[in-house]
Amino acid sequence: MNKKEKKVVTLYSDGSSLGNPGPGGWGTILEFKGKKREFSGNERDTTNNRMELTAVIRGLQKLKEPCSVKVVTDSSYVANAINSWLKNWIVKDFKKVKNVDLWREYLESAKTHDVKATWVRGHSGHLENERCDVLAVNAAQEAKKEI
Repeated sequence: MNKKEKKVVTLYSDGSSLGNPGPGGWGTILEFKGKKREFSGNERDTTNNRMELTAVIRGLQKLKEPCSVKVVTDSSYVANAINSWLKNWIVKDFKKVKNVDLWREYLESAKTHDVKATWVRGHSGHLENERCDVLAVNAAQEAKKEI
């Protein structure tokens, strides 16, 4: 790989909220050349969409150099926003957009990467998506215990 080529990383992500809003969790798997690393976290009072987006942000923040990132998510909200809606939201300065704080954090974490999102149907047997769901639900349950 020459210096101008970016590493190709797949970022699998999922979010969970026990109640909407309620305690929530997120799960992320980063895959590069067949090697995978898992991450998860939680918040005490959040929504499912916030956790879906947080999973992507936290995954991007783990990358140590600019990469070409394929985000695989079961959130049409996240996939559509990354692939098309975000450009218009920026032009309109996020007027009438929910989760502006997280979208701004996403833009900051994504700025050195080439990010494209792919939507997959949730709970349909996609191995990494199912694993991210387990990570997210477990993290949400931990948040619920802390309340």
